[in-house]
Amino acid sequence: MTTLQEIGQLTTESRNKRSMDLDRMTTMGILTCMNGEDRSVSDAVARCLGDIALAVDCIVKSLQNGGRMFYVGAGTSGRLGALDAYECPPTFGVDPTLVQALVAGGHKALGGASEEAEDSVEQGEKDMNRQSPQSDDVVVGIAASGRTPYVIGAMRAARTAGAATIALSSNSGSAIGKLADIKIEVLTGPEVLTGSTRLKAGTAQKMVLNMMSTASMVKLGKVYENLMVDVKPDNVKLKNRATRMIRQATGVTEERAGWAYEESGGHAKAGIVMLLADCSLSSAKKALELTNGYVRESIQLLGEDKI
Repeated sequence: MTTLQEIGQLTTESRNKRSMDLDRMTTMGILTCMNGEDRSVSDAVARCLGDIALAVDCIVKSLQNGGRMFYVGAGTSGRLGALDAYECPPTFGVDPTLVQALVAGGHKALGGASEEAEDSVEQGEKDMNRQSPQSDDVVVGIAASGRTPYVIGAMRAARTAGAATIALSSNSGSAIGKLADIKIEVLTGPEVLTGSTRLKAGTAQKMVLNMMSTASMVKLGKVYENLMVDVKPDNVKLKNRATRMIRQATGVTEERAGWAYEESGGHAKAGIVMLLADCSLSSAKKALELTNGYVRESIQLLGEDKI
């Protein structure tokens, strides 16, 4: 089968019968058509929740063992992976090396199209090997088509190094799925604009990446209740958010929350533990250290006088 024939068989490259007259529709007609198609994406993702859960548990295990997570993609897929990776340090207070992105074409591809870079299996292998992948790492290959050569190369290199692999695509029986320990195939169907996978397929990818990173960080203790308590307060907005989180988690006055924020050196977790366990900063930090940063466990430990 030729490459053209292979691509022609992809669901994401098929024509959508509901948008065959797209060029003749009114503005409201175009928007209504797109909105109707977009509403199907959430259902497609829901059908993959079991596979996404497996991926989250795999990611958590890797990161708990000292590994790193890499998103690998090209074009829209690569840029969405990079977006999620870049948001992890400010949101969850993790080191920038913990969650990284490899995008075909490198940094220049983030600011503009560099789609030809996706065609090299060898470049994917080189870029992955340049990161010195280890057995505790986890690599998430992202490709709507499921057959992007750059992603295939990177995943092959990751597998050779013994790293865990996860594939996220929008076609069943994908090539990257066959290379992965866990495959997530979100079948979003034909696009409104034929082959433009930045639409439904891209929306599905964003949803799944949101789930994987957020759920993983929750399970790693980066969240208390539904508060991002490991946020890095690097600007006025985030300093105010950290203080507000301390108040929301403890129910104290604004003044008391402000005191805890200052006393803890801007560490929302420590401020919360100090107030809820009625302890000193040193005790709060010790408890967080012993529980690997889990707020609930720290409060319980202090309540049992085990420190």
